[in-house]
Amino acid sequence: MTSSSPYPARLPDLAVIDIAGADAASFLHSQLTNDVAGLASGQARLAGYCTAKGRLLGTMVVWRDETSEPATLRALVKADIAAPLIKRLSMFVLRAKASLTIADALVYGVMLPGGPDAGQAEADPQPDPPATPAQAWRVAHTEAGTWISAPSAQQDLRRWWLIAPAGGRPRPDESEPAADTGAAAQWRQQDIASGLPWVQAATQDLFIPQTMNLDLIDGVSFTKGCYPGQEVVARSHYRGTVKRRMAYGLVEEAGALDAESLPAVDTFDARQPDNPCGRVMNAVRVGPAIHLLMEVQLGDLGGADFRLGRPDGPAISEQPLPYPIETEA
Repeated sequence: MTSSSPYPARLPDLAVIDIAGADAASFLHSQLTNDVAGLASGQARLAGYCTAKGRLLGTMVVWRDETSEPATLRALVKADIAAPLIKRLSMFVLRAKASLTIADALVYGVMLPGGPDAGQAEADPQPDPPATPAQAWRVAHTEAGTWISAPSAQQDLRRWWLIAPAGGRPRPDESEPAADTGAAAQWRQQDIASGLPWVQAATQDLFIPQTMNLDLIDGVSFTKGCYPGQEVVARSHYRGTVKRRMAYGLVEEAGALDAESLPAVDTFDARQPDNPCGRVMNAVRVGPAIHLLMEVQLGDLGGADFRLGRPDGPAISEQPLPYPIETEA
């Protein structure tokens, strides 16, 4: 089990985009793979943003920030794609009353022992997380900032993103470091174990939503209407033509490999070494091992000898995801 820190882990790889204006919801609804117009108060949603060919340019967690006046929409994204996403989305605003900016906010991750129905932990961090069940995608507000409950692969581990004002501090103890890279790596490992993918700069325009399992984790609505790439995404869904999915892999002895450089790197099946069989989506090092999410062909699941970077590269062992993936018959 991954240990949890009593303090928030600074997550500098994540940023927040603010979408403000009277038409913010209708505009974002027309651009993303999920239903934004019907987003309820106190609820967040996972969504993707695609090219016209259905390739993902970003994945994001979207919610309504009702603490601002007027209320705005906010989107949690990888920091290295925040500015490019704003630039591209702004091209399609046209006459809509909507503006996009990078929020002056810091993102933290909080992990605590306890199941989804647990109350406050005996050793809650500073600041205290909301005293509500940590069911995924719930939004709550405290003096510290906005809390969004994150999915967890472990029933005995609760997780939140904490969005705090950049001018404030998430805890009053000045003796504690502002960032904990070890805790941040553990947080990212839990994202991977939960099967939660993030598009980053290296993987933009590579994968359709189904390849990143967005349709399996409520990141795609097939009834919301049009958005860029909708025809491609819908055709793959209704015709059953999805042949590639996302899997969780573990490189147990990663040596000096740099996990940050692995997204978009090819993977191979040593049994069929002539061509790559997929690419890395996300990767993080925890101790001597590297945890990663990777593109796989459905027919390879459960039987391939996955290797990283080259046919005789480091072995990748498949790990279970917390949701099922149907393999080919």
